Amino acid sequence: MYFNLSLTDRAFRILEEFVRFLVIEHKFCNSTAESNLCHTMKRLICLFSILTLVSVTGFAQLSTSQLVGNNMVLQRNESVPIWGWAASGTEVVVSFLGKEYRSTADSDGRWHVKLSPVAAGGPYEMTILGEDQTIELTNILVGEVWVCSGQSNMEWILKNTDEAEQEIAAAKDDLIRHFKVPREGSFSLEKRLPGGNWEVCSPGSVGQFTAVGYYFAKELRKKLNVPVGLINSSWGGSSIEAWTAAEVQMDGNPQEALALLQSNQEKERMKNRKRLEAVAGKLPDKDAGMKGNIPLWADSGLDDSSWNTMSLPQLWEDAQLKGLDGVVWFRKSVQIPPDGVKEGLELGLAKIDDSDQVWVNGKMVGGMKQSYNEIRRYRVDADDLHPGINVITVRVEDTGGGGGIYGNPELMYAKSASFETSLAGDWKYKVGAYRASSTGVHQTPTMLYNHMIHPMLGYGMKGVIWYQGESNAGGDRAFTYRDQFADMIKDWRFKWGIGDFPFLFVQLANFMEAATQPVDSDWAMLRESQSKVLTTTSKTGQAVIIDIGEADDIHPRNKKDVGYRLALGARKIAYGEELVYSGPVYRKHQVQGRSIAIEFDHIGSGLVAKDKYGYLKGFAIAGADQQFHWAQARIEEDRVIVWSEKVLEPVAVRYAWANNPDDCNLYNQEGLPASPFRSDDW
Repeated sequence: MYFNLSLTDRAFRILEEFVRFLVIEHKFCNSTAESNLCHTMKRLICLFSILTLVSVTGFAQLSTSQLVGNNMVLQRNESVPIWGWAASGTEVVVSFLGKEYRSTADSDGRWHVKLSPVAAGGPYEMTILGEDQTIELTNILVGEVWVCSGQSNMEWILKNTDEAEQEIAAAKDDLIRHFKVPREGSFSLEKRLPGGNWEVCSPGSVGQFTAVGYYFAKELRKKLNVPVGLINSSWGGSSIEAWTAAEVQMDGNPQEALALLQSNQEKERMKNRKRLEAVAGKLPDKDAGMKGNIPLWADSGLDDSSWNTMSLPQLWEDAQLKGLDGVVWFRKSVQIPPDGVKEGLELGLAKIDDSDQVWVNGKMVGGMKQSYNEIRRYRVDADDLHPGINVITVRVEDTGGGGGIYGNPELMYAKSASFETSLAGDWKYKVGAYRASSTGVHQTPTMLYNHMIHPMLGYGMKGVIWYQGESNAGGDRAFTYRDQFADMIKDWRFKWGIGDFPFLFVQLANFMEAATQPVDSDWAMLRESQSKVLTTTSKTGQAVIIDIGEADDIHPRNKKDVGYRLALGARKIAYGEELVYSGPVYRKHQVQGRSIAIEFDHIGSGLVAKDKYGYLKGFAIAGADQQFHWAQARIEEDRVIVWSEKVLEPVAVRYAWANNPDDCNLYNQEGLPASPFRSDDW
């Protein structure tokens, strides 16, 4: 029997699998003695058949893409597609601004029309007719549409940023609209977004908007005076692999590529486990430090002499435990004088990613769950302390991404009214459990592309703003990011089918403890990979923000300047405005005896040192021995001259090459910071 009915692919797969299961059970019943189970299964098959017909009828109802709804923003001056689903063969008529557009639902039930280009304006209404069904859409605007994607710093909402209360109260521009794509992944290509609706900007709604996107839109509104729509498809902690189609990452069709990706990912997990075991010993799958609810490794008398040592605060990925998700126990002995215990202690443990439990001398004193961005301060009663050696034990559980005790060293302490000591420095550690399966949907290759990007391909928009990279800033991944990023941009452009749209992105902010000496840096390498895309991929722009990050917070609260700098790039690249949109960018250098002269692009009105004495900071040079030393530097017309008494024959120069280049101060007179760079390829 053939039913000419339209189902969503996802619903159909669910029905198909359930029917297959019931058929198998039905065959079993027919080949064995009748039983109560078989009678039950037959009743279920009949009931399911009825429910299927009802469900199929529902799925055949006239519907639209989730993006096509009340309050939506359509891209101005473009032939914008409108699409949806209906019963196969249904004629659908879309009426908009006095014109009718007709389509017939195909064998998969999909209908599709293209609107004639329209200038900015609104609000308008749209009517969609299909047989005896009607959809009425209202409050539609025509203006500029931008997709906002990436990880947590793009997802970060306005209410959690600097000066949020004042900004929210003043957010009364109803020509800014926001569509948040719900976070969901899929192993197969989806045709429908997982949900979402267009929200009108107001004090009651804007607090949940992407903060970077909101400030970006606010700036465009001032300069363009047209409506702006933001489609926010982002997920905290996500990797670039999750946002990239399978066939881009592996040769072959999407299904074959995805199977190969999953196989390679499992091999990589096994390889990573062996590498970790070479450092940390056997990795238990269950927490060896706990026996039921008893914390065996919190016992103050435990012999931890065989445990490894790690300097804290720092994420353990930056130490010996790259790639570890799971549980790690930390222990530290502290000498407390008699007067120091009388009033109890305050224990400071900076920040912990993600969850923690804390004991002092075997007595639990506190803990937090899934609070990676919260400062830990715990009270220890005098009765739980004693003069002499006291043992602090911290159990840290990380479910993905960074893990460990991190942040400002000054926030690690034990203190009372008469006593204070720093807890920063060496701690004993041991891995309690290794979570091999902890890789989440948001870090699994293709899954976010499949469900959060693929269903919106073709929707009329101007370009993309992107803030992602923190999850890829480890080891070799920081270097390979340059190719992955360029490939992803190229693929999105090809599949969107609207040409090489502008793609603007945010370079990673400064983060973690500042280095006292020039060192290699994964975050600096990731920044270089981001910058490389500017030279390999057309119509791209980068917002440099190494001056507005926070050493102890991977989510800097200043999103206003980020949105502003992205908007500068949009005004130039997307809208052709003549303005300085970038800070100085390294062009070339020349060795001049014992110094190096550096030339830059994007110097604007001239180079400046953001320092009241005019001193430049953040430069390092090296000779043939490849050993970098901090250098002195000065601005000489439109060049920077760099030298060091420790390097008599310099051959290479670097600027802001660190996780946290917190003192770098080279700008152009327009107030935009110079981008980090290195002249070497070491």
